[in-house]
Amino acid sequence: MNEYRRKKRLPALAMNAVITAEAQKHSENMASNRTDFGHSGFKTRMKRIIPQINGNGSMSENVAYGNMTARQVVEEWLESSMHRENIVGPYNVTGIGIAADRRGALYFTQIFAAN
Repeated sequence: MNEYRRKKRLPALAMNAVITAEAQKHSENMASNRTDFGHSGFKTRMKRIIPQINGNGSMSENVAYGNMTARQVVEEWLESSMHRENIVGPYNVTGIGIAADRRGALYFTQIFAAN
């Protein structure tokens, strides 16, 4: 991710523990069917994250599902204009969560934010 941002002359994203916890929770919820695959609950995640990171309200989220490596997920996101837009967005912090369902399929969440 940061390698791609550097190629585009954008600053690297710093990992943030608060955002990582929310991304992990979302991945776990999707993997355990507590929520559908996708972005449901994103506004709630925003409301929890923004005050804790002194965020400016700018946030986005990418999700993926399947038997892929993290590198493969990023490659797929980069092929999608919407996901790529999030990757190169005006963000400086991020968090990533990965969880497996009972069959071993992985659920990936990456949240981007600015503070």
